[in-house]
Amino acid sequence: MEAGPSPHVRTVAAIVPCKDEADRIAATVRAVLGLEGVDRVVVVDDGSSDDTAAVAAAAGATVIVHASNFGKAAALETGVRRLRELESVNAIDDHSPRHLLFVDGDLEESAGNLHVLLPPVLEGRADMTIATLPPQATSGGGHGFVVRLARNGIARLTGWTAKQPLSGMRCLTPEAFVAASPLAPGWGVEVGLTIDVLAAGLRVEEVPCELQHRVSGRDWRGQVHRAKQYRDVARALSNRRVRKAISDRAPGVAERS
Repeated sequence: MEAGPSPHVRTVAAIVPCKDEADRIAATVRAVLGLEGVDRVVVVDDGSSDDTAAVAAAAGATVIVHASNFGKAAALETGVRRLRELESVNAIDDHSPRHLLFVDGDLEESAGNLHVLLPPVLEGRADMTIATLPPQATSGGGHGFVVRLARNGIARLTGWTAKQPLSGMRCLTPEAFVAASPLAPGWGVEVGLTIDVLAAGLRVEEVPCELQHRVSGRDWRGQVHRAKQYRDVARALSNRRVRKAISDRAPGVAERS
């Protein structure tokens, strides 16, 4: 008896948005390429002023460069769009559409620990996994205002309480990405992802992951960064509250924003 056609198996592609990470991106790319189940890494250089793009390409990544800094959400969307273009070129690609692994560019060797995010998605137990990080070795950090805003906002809109609502390391199905598209702009992307995926009736799971990355300090640059985070998270929550209110009044007429 002849064997039947091989089953369709989805692999995972990593999307790495980054800016000015020339010192860290090579180690991050190599660690992610070493993950079982990941067969492509797409780095989006979001307006770097250093050699991030060249270093990432030398490490084995497919690289797209934004001429200007458009923000994390735009970089993620560019990376996914390029991935789908590459998949469509190869019409016999049995692995497409790939699941997505979102990776920050500054994780270096610790990115090798992201393997724990993949099994729940690959095995169909979750539509999106979110990494929860241990205490970070680098000093810094804020006062928790943005985290509390994000956690409370997600809980009010979905009934689900996140341990680390701002974690950017996530594995998700193509369907989950579509449910959350277009992504919330700027630093509101993670909050928007969580709310939109849950609102679509999909499953989200947080997974402890031993990751280390650079933490924003408490100097003026760190304070400016957190102010931008707060603004973008608040905007993402406000847009989704409005959308939910419209949907509750007249199901089916909500517009994405």
